[in-house]
Amino acid sequence: MDMTRGSPMRLMVRFSLPLLFGNALEQFYNMVDSWVVGNFVGTSAMAAVGIAFPIIFLLTSLFIGMAVGTSILIAQFFGAGDRDGVRRSVDTVYGALMVSILPLTLLALLASGPILRLIQVPESVYEEAHIYLMVVFAGIIGNLGHNVNAGILQGLGDSRTPLLFLSVACGINIVLDLLFVLVFHWGVFGVALATILAQCFSWIFGVFHINRTYKTFRICLFRSPMDRGLLKRVLRLGIPSGIQQCQLAVAVLVIQALINSFGEAFAAGFSAANKIDTFAFMPVDSFCLAVTTYVGQNVGAGRLDRVKDGVRKSLLLCVGTCLVISVLVVPNSAWLISIFNKDPAVIAAGQAYLVRVLSTMWLLSIMYPLNNALRGAGASVVPMVSSIVALWGARVPAAYVLAHFFGKENLYWAYPIGWTVGIVISGTVYLRGKWKLKCAASLESVPDPVKD
Repeated sequence: MDMTRGSPMRLMVRFSLPLLFGNALEQFYNMVDSWVVGNFVGTSAMAAVGIAFPIIFLLTSLFIGMAVGTSILIAQFFGAGDRDGVRRSVDTVYGALMVSILPLTLLALLASGPILRLIQVPESVYEEAHIYLMVVFAGIIGNLGHNVNAGILQGLGDSRTPLLFLSVACGINIVLDLLFVLVFHWGVFGVALATILAQCFSWIFGVFHINRTYKTFRICLFRSPMDRGLLKRVLRLGIPSGIQQCQLAVAVLVIQALINSFGEAFAAGFSAANKIDTFAFMPVDSFCLAVTTYVGQNVGAGRLDRVKDGVRKSLLLCVGTCLVISVLVVPNSAWLISIFNKDPAVIAAGQAYLVRVLSTMWLLSIMYPLNNALRGAGASVVPMVSSIVALWGARVPAAYVLAHFFGKENLYWAYPIGWTVGIVISGTVYLRGKWKLKCAASLESVPDPVKD
């Protein structure tokens, strides 16, 4: 899609719709486990699954960053017409996956128990959370393989096929969840087993599809030679993204530890509300991803006038959408939480989160477009600094202070406090306009991936 001509708002909406569908499907996939255990196993099982998700994300974020680096490198080779470079990139990333998967799996299995203790998981939840993590980490190759396949295809310009893989995994997961929990009564173990079987099937299905569709390269799981030079490029491109996601996961775990200290019901309420919050923000998140591409294309074309116009309209679009969603969700927060669990204590805890966070989420819908605009313009350090300061300098300490002095329900006011700090940092840099100089410098200094 050429985003250098036409209405900025219409272009960003068009671009974001496939992203929205993919994000919704992925979040639905993650919500199935919580819904099944919350309704058919119990509150402790629901809390265990909710606690496990950020730990899984933490231990896989660096490798997911590698998949991002693979996508970028393959896109560069493909755009340059270097089919041999594409083939060597695919071989390299799969070679790295197969070499590292055993030590990574062992590390994850050994670290799961200590991490649960570190974040103060309640004893009533610990055993089920540990079982869930151990099973998921034992089959983590399916998760990582799926992400690598998606990175390869997106680098080749194919964003639809990864949705097909995700759809297959989601369907299998739902069927197996219900089978293992309702028929076999395997509880949390059954939900975790359903997750890894669905992911592994999706990964293998993706390998067969790629090998059948693309003739210039072939995925050979156990015979993939690694090019050390290409591996360094993949890591150079992917590690920054992985580190940023990793520090976000750590911040989530630190706040999760505080939430866990208030008991099982409060943790379960947070888990349910967090999933509703993720769905509610999804349209805005998709619009923000479109901002990055829009700004990048127009900066490349030298159309800084369109950049300013597009960013202004994206802010209006994101804030307006966020306000509409808040008006729809906040009054119905109790009913939405009850979908996951009907325990009154869980519902009250979930409402405490949704009322405070969703009613102020319009602040996040200002911070996100600004960060994505700066990232698309080449000023990628600013969004990272803004995110880190907002998390570690504001949200995390504010959560502990608010919980101590004003009660556990009010710790969630730490979220808008963090977003406000992020807006100040990113907004100041954007309005000062020095990112324009950064654009020109970065464009002139970008190395040619083929000639490098």
